[in-house]
Amino acid sequence: MNNFLFVAAENDGLANCKAGGMGDVVRDVPRMISERGDKVHVIVPSYGRLHQGGLLKTNLNFSLRGLGYMAELYEVKPKKEYPNIVHYVLHHPEIEAGDIAHIYHNDPEEPFYTDAIKYFIFCTAVAEAIKKGAFGDLDVVHLHDWHSSLLLFLRQYHPEYKNLKDIRFVYSIHNLAIQGIRPFDDNYSSVKNWFPNVPIDYKGLMDYRYKDCINLMAVGIRFADAVHTVSPSYKEDILLPSSPPEFIGGEGLERDLQKADEEGRLFGILNGCNYKNINQESKGFIYRNTVKALFKWLQEESKKYKADFLAHTGEKIMEYVDNRPKFIASSVARLTEQKFYFFMRSPEAFVEVLKKLEKVDGIFMLLGTGAPEYEELFRKLSYEHKNFIFTNGQSENLIDSIYLESDLYFMPSLFEPCGISQMLAMRNGNPCLVHNTGGLKDTVKHMKTGFSFDGENYDEKIKNMLDVLDEALDVYVNDKPTWKKIQASAKRMRFTWKKSVDEYYKVLYRLDS
Repeated sequence: MNNFLFVAAENDGLANCKAGGMGDVVRDVPRMISERGDKVHVIVPSYGRLHQGGLLKTNLNFSLRGLGYMAELYEVKPKKEYPNIVHYVLHHPEIEAGDIAHIYHNDPEEPFYTDAIKYFIFCTAVAEAIKKGAFGDLDVVHLHDWHSSLLLFLRQYHPEYKNLKDIRFVYSIHNLAIQGIRPFDDNYSSVKNWFPNVPIDYKGLMDYRYKDCINLMAVGIRFADAVHTVSPSYKEDILLPSSPPEFIGGEGLERDLQKADEEGRLFGILNGCNYKNINQESKGFIYRNTVKALFKWLQEESKKYKADFLAHTGEKIMEYVDNRPKFIASSVARLTEQKFYFFMRSPEAFVEVLKKLEKVDGIFMLLGTGAPEYEELFRKLSYEHKNFIFTNGQSENLIDSIYLESDLYFMPSLFEPCGISQMLAMRNGNPCLVHNTGGLKDTVKHMKTGFSFDGENYDEKIKNMLDVLDEALDVYVNDKPTWKKIQASAKRMRFTWKKSVDEYYKVLYRLDS
């Protein structure tokens, strides 16, 4: 039996421990490993809350800032029990919940200041737990994003944790743009302050752009035995330098990624999609679920500032309860530059989309929260356009309904490491209209399982996006057999975790399956 440890900042195998897609991966991959009869330990920080009601396994003593530190390792109950999977959280009073999903801190003045401290403590405690044998003899440690990469720094340089070199370390990149950059010294949240006894290898650790800083995303790429991106096309994208906004590639880390690729350590494997919890909602409830969500939010103190807008959305929806539109285009996403840059830069292009939908008696439904300027843009557009319904909140039931009842799922991401939304839409037989980038390129084929647009520059991309929407609507209205064929092909596509994890065993874990 092989023995694994997954180390991450989030894990959707636990309640209230997810901010993004990484949480899904850290939930799903261990389940597939367990199905193969191997053992997995999954550890995340407790953020001052997740250890409550857990079982204290051991106290961990280690040194940071020249001082003795003690952290507590708890075994906790998952949402769903699986054989051979044990879930842990690590508690230390300085690892606090942040303002993003009660996990990450948002430090606009000094990015990563608080988070770096949290994950310095977390990773050192995990290294101590491995050394102490808390997880037994490990074959593979699988790290996720910069929050866990400090384990590779400890393995490489810390005299106390040389034993980590006996274990294979795999590093998955979920969001290359968020890199965990901190100063080497002269700052409370710096490497020198937290690890005064570790000699700093400035050349081996420095960020090429900010030479007085460590880049923790780069540490993962430089020192892992295998580096993994969550789709094959995204792997190709990040070997090239970014030239925003037309192209988002290696984000300043392309040299490290090219080197990992040359050394045969870089692999692109598409994320799977969980097909087990499909369609919990029944068809026909999309408008009712919207109204229910809006009523709930209107009663929340924290939503008072947008009460007028929520009521305005409610009025709009009521009109559609009896008089249903003939076509629904939709998007479910965090409102960020990655997902909606095209519309932020060209709101007029989005207005064009709405006009095209109006011609076929169609509406656009968008659900999400995120960056204030994006929320404001979409609220403004919603006041101005009758057939745009912007649900500015989060509701699992409504999201299920949207995936189930849309006719066309819109995903114009600027870049997309893998993307899960298009897979969730496709499993319900919804064609997607996507930007031909990263994981979207690997999952949606134009006129076969959906529609995709591209272009040499920004203006070309916008023009092609609108042309492809015309093409999609034309097929919908005038060529029902082709539309049905595209729907059926989308529904048949299966991006299973089994397939992905088989590949993990072969190239990432180097274990015979």
